[in-house]
Amino acid sequence: MAKQTLRKCNFCGRREAEVALLLTGIDGFICDECAERAYEIISETKVSDKTDNKFYIPQEQLPKPKEIKEFLDQYVIGQDAAKRYLSVSVYNHYKRLMQQKTDDEVEIEKSNIIMVGSTGTGKTLLAKTIARLLKVPFTIVDATVLTEAGYVGEDIESLLTRLLQVADYDVEAAERGIVFIDEIDKIARKGDNPSITRDVSGEGVQQGLLKLLEGSIVNVPPQGGRKHPEQKMIQVNTKNILFICGGAFDGIEKKIAQRLNTQVVGYAASAKTKQIDKNNLLKYIAPQDLKSFGLIPEIIGRLPVLTYLQPLDRATLRNILTEPKNSIIKQYVKIFEIDQIQLTFDEEVLEYIVDKAIEFKLGARGLRSITEDIMIDAMFEYPSSGKRTLHITLDYAKSKIEKADYQHQKSE
Repeated sequence: MAKQTLRKCNFCGRREAEVALLLTGIDGFICDECAERAYEIISETKVSDKTDNKFYIPQEQLPKPKEIKEFLDQYVIGQDAAKRYLSVSVYNHYKRLMQQKTDDEVEIEKSNIIMVGSTGTGKTLLAKTIARLLKVPFTIVDATVLTEAGYVGEDIESLLTRLLQVADYDVEAAERGIVFIDEIDKIARKGDNPSITRDVSGEGVQQGLLKLLEGSIVNVPPQGGRKHPEQKMIQVNTKNILFICGGAFDGIEKKIAQRLNTQVVGYAASAKTKQIDKNNLLKYIAPQDLKSFGLIPEIIGRLPVLTYLQPLDRATLRNILTEPKNSIIKQYVKIFEIDQIQLTFDEEVLEYIVDKAIEFKLGARGLRSITEDIMIDAMFEYPSSGKRTLHITLDYAKSKIEKADYQHQKSE
């Protein structure tokens, strides 16, 4: 017992009974409070070496817009217009971060982006792909779960919680990050006019997003969830966070068509309408179309860069199936290769998959679901069969799709 009383912290001198925890070293002891204080002092005084920071990129290594687009081309087929907008915006975002270190009087403002495109055209894929290249914290969040503060759902500030987590809770790094808000169209107004009752998952969320998009200091709950008075908050300045929004805006083509028709007056105007590509009205999208769809003018003003994704035609779908680095067919070949099974496809099978995807109107996602229906039985049987080759023919593919269609009808 006498020895126990002699155990004390070599820094503050307190005995073991006077502290919560006493850590034992080779030739001495340190209490938990001294250990915490030492960590705080080191964190404050240590000069961080930026070359070791995974979120730092030297100016000479800064990827130029053409290089960013070339990287996107490896994984995403087509959508050149959206890629150009994204590449320029991300490049300018890097330059804005570098300008902060200078005393230049001209301050470059951020240009938040909104991308419009039907389902399966590659909005989320573009965001995920560009995240691989970036040296800034990047996160993808879903707008569908957001509600106004005080209601069931997630607070708007939870968008920044995800960014903090990606940045390992380095607030300075998070304040230079990029947030991709998916399904932005799901928070549109539920009616054409401002709601008399509270629209807590639509207009209410848009109002809450305003302060994030334009730049302000926001109290963020570090673990996410609902905010409450006793919770410790982290202050994040969103002034230099780039926001990229994406949404399908299903039915916005009708709004575009109405606007284009209202401008038709006289012979010259009717000649102009003949030049309009009725199969791809999204190329004519304008901010007023977003307003008529249900986004409030204030939020449209804070998303100054508006771009669109083209609907996928047959040739593009066919390329998506086999061309990208992580194409669907390459993924299935790899899956079987892990079991030492060589997988091959007839050319007619690939054409058949594309035809079915066009029929179902699900875009690139349809390619994956159709291929999965064809391959599911083989993926179940072949790993334990001992066979080393598998060749998919058109008859085999058709039989599996017909079987899948029959099972879907039966379940309905």
